[in-house]
Amino acid sequence: MTADVAVGAAAQAGISGFLSAGWGGSATRVRGLPPVTPQSAANHGTVFSCCNNISGDLAKVPLKLWQRGDGLDVRVREHPATYLLNVEAAPGVPGKVVRFAAVYAYALRGNGHIYAPRDSGGELMRLDLPRLGGVTILRDGLQRFYQFEDGAGTHRTVPARSMVHMRYMAEDGWTGRSPISVAAESMGIALAGQRAAARNASGGTAKGVIKLADVYDTDEDRERNARRIKAAMTDPDADGWIVTQAEEDVKRLDVSAADSELLAGRKFDREMIAGLYRMPLFKLMSVEGGVKANSQQQAIDYKTDCLMHWSELVEAQMNMAILTREEREAGLFLRHDFGALLQTTTKEQYDALSRAVGGPFLRPNEARAKIGEGPVDEGAMLNPAPNMTRDSGAPAAQQEDDE
Repeated sequence: MTADVAVGAAAQAGISGFLSAGWGGSATRVRGLPPVTPQSAANHGTVFSCCNNISGDLAKVPLKLWQRGDGLDVRVREHPATYLLNVEAAPGVPGKVVRFAAVYAYALRGNGHIYAPRDSGGELMRLDLPRLGGVTILRDGLQRFYQFEDGAGTHRTVPARSMVHMRYMAEDGWTGRSPISVAAESMGIALAGQRAAARNASGGTAKGVIKLADVYDTDEDRERNARRIKAAMTDPDADGWIVTQAEEDVKRLDVSAADSELLAGRKFDREMIAGLYRMPLFKLMSVEGGVKANSQQQAIDYKTDCLMHWSELVEAQMNMAILTREEREAGLFLRHDFGALLQTTTKEQYDALSRAVGGPFLRPNEARAKIGEGPVDEGAMLNPAPNMTRDSGAPAAQQEDDE
């Protein structure tokens, strides 16, 4: 069956042949909770921070192409994917911007998409971002096709090999689910607490009760006195004294115990949402979860506990569309370089290189290249072990051959 015939068959399959690539609201079994949608959840600061941290950190590190060899992975530089993913994905669009947007949608919605068209020779041409939430999957048996609008405004229907589809917690392998939608009731409670706090901060809840006497000649006098008392209650520069009639009364309404408990629960909401995304609390600018020995150890824990969980899935799903089957079988694969997140201090770098050169493990010129310095004549030879001496009369080339 050709691609056009398959697309036509899928288009005629009716509603049962369509799978939504995004998700709208997630209903809960508790009445009164606000609906949980990507838009409403992103308004919660903790949700935005988690998605922003994951997508931002995966975008700021290089996504490099490697090839497995005989016990050694070799960097592949001359490949279109390397340039598109790290420099310019589409005309005028940086590759990191595309990666950031796709991973952010992936973390928030459970689905992230990048359109990866190829030319007649099978080479990657560009990486486009489809309109957010505007991608639909057509199904024809085991085959999948994607309908969307590309960056040029053209409506397209493409096979799965032309679309990077990052999906999270996909029960059927194709339809992604967001952590927010799975834990919809918990997120609903968190959103309800945020709305209650917003209403309380903006004055949306009743602050007091004014009981007016029935002694006024006109309704206008009654309303004028009510406004005067209200202004005295809300004026921060007032001296605290309010003048009323003998039969009038003013009572202040404090926040109820239930409301206080709901607002206090926002601390738990932050920890719960961070747990959904495997995000350590220190990345949310909170030290309540404990402080590690140093910032480098925190970065290591963040990488192993959170980023590796997301990056492994992103890399695997990018490999399926950006690399052809022949390239994957040849050992090519994409991998994030997290060395940018674990930058050492100058002292730590020099100490490590000194041990490597004196080990001996590196030649002095190799160590100098790592700190951006040029080679020197005597740096081409490997230093001897600490308990040995170097034959200074032997030429460098001969010593390299002996090694």
